Amino acid sequence: MPVFSLPDSPGVGDLGPAAYRFADFLQSAGQTIWQLLPLGPPAKGDSPYSSYSAFAGNPLLISCEQLVADGLLTKQQLADAGHNEHQDGPADYEAARTVKKRLLKAACVEFQRSADAEMRQAFSEFCTCSRHWLDDFARFDALVANLGTPDWSQWPAELVHRERSALQAIDKRLCDEIEIARFEQFVFAKQWSRLKAYANSHNVRIYGDMPIFVAYESVDVWVNQELFCLNESGRPLVVAGVPPDYFSATGQKWGNPLYDWDRLAATHYEWWVQRFRQAFEHFDLLRIDHFRGFESYWEIPVDAPNAIGGEWKAGPRQAPFDAAREALGELPIVAEDLGLITDEVHRLRDELGFPGMRVLQFGFESEHDDYHRPSAWPTHSVAYTGTHDNDTVTGWYQQRQVDGARNGVLQHFLSEESVPVHWQLIRMVLNSAADTAIIPLQDLLGLGSEARLNTPGLPDGNWTWRCPSNYDNSDLAARLREYSESSDRTS
Repeated sequence: MPVFSLPDSPGVGDLGPAAYRFADFLQSAGQTIWQLLPLGPPAKGDSPYSSYSAFAGNPLLISCEQLVADGLLTKQQLADAGHNEHQDGPADYEAARTVKKRLLKAACVEFQRSADAEMRQAFSEFCTCSRHWLDDFARFDALVANLGTPDWSQWPAELVHRERSALQAIDKRLCDEIEIARFEQFVFAKQWSRLKAYANSHNVRIYGDMPIFVAYESVDVWVNQELFCLNESGRPLVVAGVPPDYFSATGQKWGNPLYDWDRLAATHYEWWVQRFRQAFEHFDLLRIDHFRGFESYWEIPVDAPNAIGGEWKAGPRQAPFDAAREALGELPIVAEDLGLITDEVHRLRDELGFPGMRVLQFGFESEHDDYHRPSAWPTHSVAYTGTHDNDTVTGWYQQRQVDGARNGVLQHFLSEESVPVHWQLIRMVLNSAADTAIIPLQDLLGLGSEARLNTPGLPDGNWTWRCPSNYDNSDLAARLREYSESSDRTS
């Protein structure tokens, strides 16, 4: 359940009452894991997998209602900004920005005017502990607004090359904007910590998601240009993506800059260690998106029209994880190992001891390939009806019927005419040997393709689904608990 898909707040879901209500629903349904999509501020197309910071939180997810409870806003300010106009239908990111930009600025002004000593001390400690990323992020955020573009290669040369005198001048000229950005990150971190503590106290662990790559138009690339494959002007030489697979016939050209792994190795992967350290402060479990990129990655010429003309390049394998383990201890990581996966990728995953992912929808594409079929799943794996890149399981099944797809193997498992198909498919996942099972809320609700989160390769129209306000009824919770108990998935 992505945070932005939660109901009852204007524009997009946030860390307010609906998030706590979802944690309550999970507990009542006997569930012990809440998986999220990435929480960073999106850079392009509002995709959570393209963020302009690998460390910052998305200010759109901040709950203004909690800021009222903290005394930094009033209910009248929320009403004046249109915050009380709860909208049905898909997520509206622009509406959220319009409402929250004004309110967060007002909250920052009130914080500076009236915050007590305890809150000021908490802010000071946050800024100190987060200095390794926060100062540059706040500066970048202010510069994007001031210069009108996140493409830092188009900024004045002294800023592109981060000359000290230029940065000092910006810190002085944009001090108010920089302070607002720091304040927003402080509030996000505070609200996130509060929500995670609440979920954990209700026996719910938080399962986060880390994209392997970062956006070119990000503070991470601007600050660490030497760690990426860029030319003298700071532009990418090659970009990331994947070759053609079952998601896309032409592959996917993501456009993210690729890492200079030799340079990273020379730093003992310091940037990655810092990234993992913060991730495990925020999450109890962590999915590494596109794990196969650590074994080998698809390198695409920056001017190629699509991903077909790329080539495989060797990745750093286990080295970044070894560096993180040395600094942090054991890493509760799940490897996203979907797509065109080789034996070498499987060996790397197993050498590191990470479970991989199995997806029911991929298990019935071929009668002879049962790798993703529930009857073949190993214990050390995380199983899904579908992921954020799949259609809903109901939409998938309905499309197979429309297309006349061969359902012989699938129909063998669907024998209970009195039970809705989506519940039969969910029960197949729960009854599998996989030690962890994740069911998207859309599948629990039996929603069709209109509730799909993302269609890979489609640049627009994604990441907009929001769940209905009445999702958490007692019948749904009771049924999910019953199925979890009958499959020995509850303690």
